[in-house]
Amino acid sequence: MENQDLNKPQAAPDNNLVWAILCTILCCLPAGVYAIIRATKVNTLWMQGDYDGAQKAAADAKKWSIIGAIVGAIIIVLYIILVFVLGMAGIAAGRH
Repeated sequence: MENQDLNKPQAAPDNNLVWAILCTILCCLPAGVYAIIRATKVNTLWMQGDYDGAQKAAADAKKWSIIGAIVGAIIIVLYIILVFVLGMAGIAAGRH
């Protein structure tokens, strides 16, 4: 038991739960939900002594939050472009 305590890192990794929740609400629901699932496993794995598993779950939560944010940003940009193009087409059609 003492060997496990010597190998234990000082503190649990950041679970990135806040980023996962923000991603879910503001950006991309599927990626955000998966990030939340991974983030909620971090502390459980840490308490069970699976330090590598906790680190991987934290990294996965961060990765999927970033992926969700990027996908959400791309969708928003494409939406803005679509609205602009359709608006300009409507204006051009109104002139004829």
